[in-house]
Amino acid sequence: MKIKDVPQDDDGFLEEGKVRDMCYAVDEDGNYKQVLSIGWNPKNEAMKLALQLVNEQVEKTKQQVIEGKLSPIAYYMEKCIMDVKLVSQYTGIPKRKIRKHLNPDVFIKLNPAEIEIYAKVFNISNTDLMDIEKIKNL
Repeated sequence: MKIKDVPQDDDGFLEEGKVRDMCYAVDEDGNYKQVLSIGWNPKNEAMKLALQLVNEQVEKTKQQVIEGKLSPIAYYMEKCIMDVKLVSQYTGIPKRKIRKHLNPDVFIKLNPAEIEIYAKVFNISNTDLMDIEKIKNL
């Protein structure tokens, strides 16, 4: 693809142009160059659909947390698009233990050090992680 053919379909999907794709294109001399693309409509539509599905799952998990079926860890995992394996890799906590921590009865008994570990991974404060009322308002 030539530099002039790199897709630049801006349909307002990208927030303030903060996300860009790096593409490689051929310049006039036949050399490959890195070129930023602000989007390509088919890809943008696929991303919108994927984010919509993620948001639906986040809302579903939020309800389960509010109803006391899951711990706040489950909500923040969904919100950060993480699974148990990824949280385990970031925290160093075994997957089996993380699955236990998804139970609200076990979560409430976590010590402050464990809460701190999760809070750092989700980039929130310890109090935000513990506060179900905060989740209700998100």
